[in-house]
Amino acid sequence: MKIPIFVSCPTDLNSKQQNSRIKIIREISKLGMEPRALGRSDYPTELPLREVFVIAKHCAGGVILGFEQLWVETGKIKRDIKGLTSIISKPFAIPSPWNQLEAGILFSLDIPLLIFKEKTITGGVFDNGVTDVFIHKMPMGDLNRNQVQELKEVFLKWQAKVRQFYYKL
Repeated sequence: MKIPIFVSCPTDLNSKQQNSRIKIIREISKLGMEPRALGRSDYPTELPLREVFVIAKHCAGGVILGFEQLWVETGKIKRDIKGLTSIISKPFAIPSPWNQLEAGILFSLDIPLLIFKEKTITGGVFDNGVTDVFIHKMPMGDLNRNQVQELKEVFLKWQAKVRQFYYKL
């Protein structure tokens, strides 16, 4: 029986993002784990957020994939807040808000997390120090031998925590 792993990832991805997602799903599968995700492997019968909680409760690990879903080039941050309003001077990317919700649920269940993000993603769970988890760069494009080995090592360390969590249940 494969160990269920919750994967937080937007449904709609561009081709580069989809290739990265596939690399990560392959690594999960190689370790004898089964990726579970709302809208991919599981479909809601109730409210989607409640369904995330139900799926997460039956998982022993979580993977958060922070892909760009919104690109912001202009605007104001904290508009109309005296002393805090600032003009956006450099474009930035925003991930799916579901990444934040799903990460929060997984974190509250004390499930071992593995977090990846594209280079331009920041905020919330993708900021270093917000959780006790190191934030990893998303594996993009063709990986050289060292990058492949680094990715495998990240998964091996995380899967040890996942297995400990799973067999303690």
